[in-house]
Amino acid sequence: MNRVVHFEIHAANPEKLLAFYTAVFGWKVTHLPQFDYWLLDTGEGDGIGGGLLKRRGTGPLYGAPVNAFVCSLGVESVDEMLNKAHVAGATLAMGKTAIPGVGWQAYIKDPDGNMLGLHQADKNAK
Repeated sequence: MNRVVHFEIHAANPEKLLAFYTAVFGWKVTHLPQFDYWLLDTGEGDGIGGGLLKRRGTGPLYGAPVNAFVCSLGVESVDEMLNKAHVAGATLAMGKTAIPGVGWQAYIKDPDGNMLGLHQADKNAK
């Protein structure tokens, strides 16, 4: 089964939003400067961790019907899942990209335009 393994929060001002999430929820933050990306450790037990990055483009319009985090599904093969999603009507939002020492990441938009990530764990990714 392909489960949600990671979420992402897009922020106009990452430092301000990081302060919010650490103060309110006590999440621990690790900055990955090579990507200008912050890993979010949401704690022990059930649940998943996530990440925060600077928003690319304008933010959601006030009153928009949906505004959410981007979730990533853990998959055995990003390549196979990209093909399967394409055949089913998805469009590519960001191609397969290496996260060194972590794995492979890609983003698709479902037929209704909702974005989701595909993550393949691989410590040898470069």
